Amino acid sequence: MGFLSNRKALIVGVASNRSIAWGIAEAMHREGAEIALTYQNEKLKRRVEQCSEACGGGPVMPLDVTDDDQIDAVFETLSNTWGHLDIVVHAVGFAPREELEGSFVDNTTRGGYGMAHDISAYSFIALARGARPLMQGRNGSLLTLTYLGGERALPNYNVMGPAKASLEASVRYMASDLGGEGIRVNAVSAGPIRTLAASGIGDFRKMLDFNAAAAPMQRNVSIEEVGNTSAFLCSDLASGITGEVVHVDGGFHSVALAGSAMEDGD
Repeated sequence: MGFLSNRKALIVGVASNRSIAWGIAEAMHREGAEIALTYQNEKLKRRVEQCSEACGGGPVMPLDVTDDDQIDAVFETLSNTWGHLDIVVHAVGFAPREELEGSFVDNTTRGGYGMAHDISAYSFIALARGARPLMQGRNGSLLTLTYLGGERALPNYNVMGPAKASLEASVRYMASDLGGEGIRVNAVSAGPIRTLAASGIGDFRKMLDFNAAAAPMQRNVSIEEVGNTSAFLCSDLASGITGEVVHVDGGFHSVALAGSAMEDGD
């Protein structure tokens, strides 16, 4: 029996079996959770359905997180199907591709800035609002994915940096607001992983190589490692943890200048 047995989890953001959200779904399913997934559009529907079939065949629903009616429809479906909810995983982030390279100041537009914050940060709050009634009395858990670019300036991460900083601040405010109801809110800050979403960031290959050289563990992390940490954070094993950003990046966030990375640059 896994440590998420009898838990019901909604995971938003699975795009394929290479996405971080899929690593989380696999880990939670392995530990006994029932999994519901959403898909952004018809193009991704079949991929997400296949992922669902691989982790128990739970509900699969359309969801554009910029559409409040679709958010409401997801939680209505879960209310009718399950009656309650224990876990929500928010693995959603987006900014216009042309704003993820070059000069941050020159390339960031008002529209792109607003879009990045709406999709990458505000949508987590919107999902929490929808999930809240279904989590009453269940010691629920809300989890989102962030990145070191929300703490430090990184080349080409650009407008996503302020959006992730906003997301991390939201984690703390949501944890404060919902803690009295037994609902915990945390984030996982994953190291760079080759996913569909990451492909839009300029020079991402160089980012992967530098992270592997500079991280204390001298390698990049996997979706399975992020999935395992996420499953733990949403379980009773982490019952005393809320308002936290947990780094799963091989220790990269903890160093300034790493010897191996400097040697590679000689």
